[in-house]
Amino acid sequence: MSRIGKQPVLIPDGVSVTLLQGKVQAKGPKGTLDFNIPQGCEVKQEEKKLVVVNSASDKAKYGLTRALLFNVIQGVKEGFTKELELVGVGYRGKVEGRKLVLTLGYSNPLDYLLPEGIEVKVVVNKIIISGIDKQKVGQVASEIRGLRLPEPYKGKGVKYVDEVIRRKAGKAMGAGAGAGAK
Repeated sequence: MSRIGKQPVLIPDGVSVTLLQGKVQAKGPKGTLDFNIPQGCEVKQEEKKLVVVNSASDKAKYGLTRALLFNVIQGVKEGFTKELELVGVGYRGKVEGRKLVLTLGYSNPLDYLLPEGIEVKVVVNKIIISGIDKQKVGQVASEIRGLRLPEPYKGKGVKYVDEVIRRKAGKAMGAGAGAGAK
């Protein structure tokens, strides 16, 4: 049995939870999120706690359901953020309405249309992505990073702030190669 699934999800002050048929709806200071409960799991509310009840037939979704439910509660209470860093000469970004315009060394700037519920700020060479849905924030960050993956020789590209790029050595000058060799 899952150790994570056994733990109850605490409902903090300022967050209200409604249990509907096969769905949990959470309202908080940041907004409202719905969570569809997977088949084989059941969610019960006990005072200021949500408890995931497992059926004997489907143990695989037990811990996952509890973790996703915790993310919903945390999202409506505090929200989630991801930070990306632009590394390279002339690499920059700006927000124009619901569009992120990135100059990443290509011949034309790239336009990334922001999905609903996602806010983006650009501060110097950092892109800060925030929202209440953890999956959506991570997906947007991954798609923006995919526009110009960091390369291992100079480290140029779009990378997560805490990401470490393993660098490779460039070409080494071989013996006999160079200006004097015939």
